[in-house]
Amino acid sequence: MDNIENKEQSTTHKIGIYLWIWGLLFVLSFFSYMVDWFAFQGLLRWSLILTFMFLKAGLIMAFFMHLFWERYALVNVLLWPMTAIACFIILMVAEAQYTVFTRLLYFFTGG
Repeated sequence: MDNIENKEQSTTHKIGIYLWIWGLLFVLSFFSYMVDWFAFQGLLRWSLILTFMFLKAGLIMAFFMHLFWERYALVNVLLWPMTAIACFIILMVAEAQYTVFTRLLYFFTGG
């Protein structure tokens, strides 16, 4: 009977790790807020905002969605599509820059 009870116990994680993650999320949110406070502009602004956003999303996925403790296959099922989406976003940004450049070129040169 004791052997059955030992197998049914679930693993719980210490509360300290979650408090550290909450603290990191708070710090990252503070830095994200500071990007607006110091009025960064242009590429620096969006790079910082996206960096803090991805870091916060990664921490949330790893610890609050328990992916840090999951099997490698499950992590890959979630992370590879996100990587593909990030690549597509980069491609869309490059295409948008090219479109803006060609439109401005033809606008100013008269086509």
